[in-house]
Amino acid sequence: MGKTKVLDRRRRSVRNIRKITRTMELISTARFKRAMDRAAAGSAFAERLTALLGHLAASGTQVTHPLLQARAEKRRAVLLVLSSNRGLCGGYNSAVIRLAVLQRRKLEEEFANLSVELSGKRGISAFKFRKLSVDEKYYHFDARPAFADVEVLARRFMEDFLDGRIDRVDVAYTKLESVSRQYPVVETLLPYQAPAEEENGGLHHAEYEFLPSPGSILEEIVPFTFKIRLFRCFLESAAAEQIARMIAMKTATENADSMLAGLSMAYNRARQTQITSEILEIVSGAEALQSQ
Repeated sequence: MGKTKVLDRRRRSVRNIRKITRTMELISTARFKRAMDRAAAGSAFAERLTALLGHLAASGTQVTHPLLQARAEKRRAVLLVLSSNRGLCGGYNSAVIRLAVLQRRKLEEEFANLSVELSGKRGISAFKFRKLSVDEKYYHFDARPAFADVEVLARRFMEDFLDGRIDRVDVAYTKLESVSRQYPVVETLLPYQAPAEEENGGLHHAEYEFLPSPGSILEEIVPFTFKIRLFRCFLESAAAEQIARMIAMKTATENADSMLAGLSMAYNRARQTQITSEILEIVSGAEALQSQ
């Protein structure tokens, strides 16, 4: 009797957990579709702006801007790490945090000073657990990062870079290559590297007419391209998080189904054994009464 009660409680517990994982899977699927659309649009926009700079370089225009100039003296760098505010997304956070820790060591060896900035509660907790210092913490970037919030961050980076307070900005995030492939990467966003001529479809002799002037156009394009590239990092990271959570919850739901099947079989066997035992007791009692 006790064994069947234990098995029945376990079945109810697994059923309740399965309801939660299945619900989270459906929510992540819906959020993933929206995040994927935003990430695709952001990536396409960033690629077009990058291609435009490449076309200008291929046309013979001198593409120069303070944000493009590498610093000879390496004094201070910034490492921005993008993680999630919530867990239950498989190895999404652990992968990018491991890469960020390695990049942190490399930058500490290369630069005299390093500032680490973290977005997401999980990354902040991981660095705190490892007793690693964090200079800036951000909690407000969720599953749908807003361009206005990212622009505030981008403006500060650009101002510090132009004023000489920082010499390099790296971003560690999860790159979204496709629905089936996401992986952690570190990209150097400042100094921004203009694309080479050979990367721009062979437009080596394109001619452009600039109004009012090439310098004024580059003054607008280069900073805006940096903002869009940083925004793309946030968008791809958010989309990859939803994919990781969707897969993790789908796997958990399937495991719950397997556990329920095994527990149901064990419960039925235990219940059958219990019923057989009770029948034997009744028959034995009846025979004992008849023998009297």
